[in-house]
Amino acid sequence: MDCGVAKIILLFISLIFWAAGAGLAYVGHYVIKSFGSFENLIQNKSNLIPAAIIIGISVVMFIVGIVGCCSTLYESKCGLSCFFLIIMLIFAAEVTALVFSFIYRGKIDGQLEGPIRESLSKYNGENNSETEAVDSMQTLLKCCGVKNYTDWTNTTYFSTNKTLPLSCCKNSSSPQCNGKLEEWQQFNTEGCEPKLEKFIQDVLTYAMLVVVAFAIIKFFGMVSVCAITCKSRRSGYEPLYA
Repeated sequence: MDCGVAKIILLFISLIFWAAGAGLAYVGHYVIKSFGSFENLIQNKSNLIPAAIIIGISVVMFIVGIVGCCSTLYESKCGLSCFFLIIMLIFAAEVTALVFSFIYRGKIDGQLEGPIRESLSKYNGENNSETEAVDSMQTLLKCCGVKNYTDWTNTTYFSTNKTLPLSCCKNSSSPQCNGKLEEWQQFNTEGCEPKLEKFIQDVLTYAMLVVVAFAIIKFFGMVSVCAITCKSRRSGYEPLYA
């Protein structure tokens, strides 16, 4: 790789480090926020490990951008060596986050049914964490029950009230939806388990794609540092003429 091209690539990478850091911070926050919306329904908190790694990477990247820009402009061997080491560590961390995301994405299958059924059994329609979690899930995902809306017929809430929660309604503000099982046309009849599973997998897939994109940028950055460093070493042995 030509040294001039390598410098341009490194300067470009250094300048986008700030934007990349902000982007990764947003992705990490988005993943944590998405999981937080259903924290009472998701018992495996290790799913948040990729998000924590991504946020940690974003903090470091703001500092790395300054180091990379200065080292590239002055072709500082010490600075470029530090820049290379930091990029390599970030690249390794991104690969780790990618692997964790891939692993936990595959572990989601079948892990949500139990927690969701337990939350439905504790649902009482009052202002508590279980009720709010279930209502929030059914409203946001437009679903009802675990596999379908009939799952509510086996709950204490239905036995007591003979109705389904209004969060099962397609339009909860509609007076036509009163929660009675006979009016099932007014309900979101699809179950919440498959929808929540798809939602979490989509979030992790989104995070994985972003991490892959930034990892590719880091790879070209490492190649560019090697090109500039090798050029600087060769130039040290060139004869000087008066």
